[in-house]
Amino acid sequence: MIAPMARRIRARSACLVAALLALGGFCQPANAACNVALLLAIDISGSVDDGEYRLQVDGTADALADPEVIAALVEGHSALAVVQWSSTEMQALVQPWQQMTSPADVAAFADQARRTERAFGKAQTSVADALQFSVDRFAEAPDCRHRVIDISGDGVQNEGSSLPVARARAIAKGIIINAIAIEGIGLTISEFYRRLVITKEGFVVTAHGHVEYPRAIRQKLLRELVIPTG
Repeated sequence: MIAPMARRIRARSACLVAALLALGGFCQPANAACNVALLLAIDISGSVDDGEYRLQVDGTADALADPEVIAALVEGHSALAVVQWSSTEMQALVQPWQQMTSPADVAAFADQARRTERAFGKAQTSVADALQFSVDRFAEAPDCRHRVIDISGDGVQNEGSSLPVARARAIAKGIIINAIAIEGIGLTISEFYRRLVITKEGFVVTAHGHVEYPRAIRQKLLRELVIPTG
């Protein structure tokens, strides 16, 4: 009896220490189920200049530092990964899958996101190839209740493989596609993503220019993590 009791006391103590030391005070069981496997697919095509790239990178990191986002990630034991994409054969997994079991996990992931260098030089825009590459990354993801691709872009596809085929492949694998449409003048990018990219359960958040990306990514993360479907 003494050994099991000692183990329980040590477990409670570890949880209390983690709660006191970690931002937000979360302490979750190690075997808690994963709610959402969320892949962030970030556009770095030729239409994204260096300043706009920095807005996306910093906006992502800042959103991940938001207390509500941290709470949703940790409480759901959700998993994150980041892909950068541009033209055909220009896709890179810049942050592999990591499950968020503590605020420290989220902070480390956010810090790496902020420090990530641009994976490719400026090129064309292939949304379909970005989706195909992103779908393949779920083979490496933790087993989660929901699987979501969160793709952002500031232009329509101008080269690459078939968008309907890429979208259908995601649907067949039970993956939801959501989008941030980064607009210039009008809402043409939002309409492109709404009609041709997102899945039936998905949704589009519109950012009016890259300066609105930080607001849009926070809004979208909260919606995806709290209510994963559209």
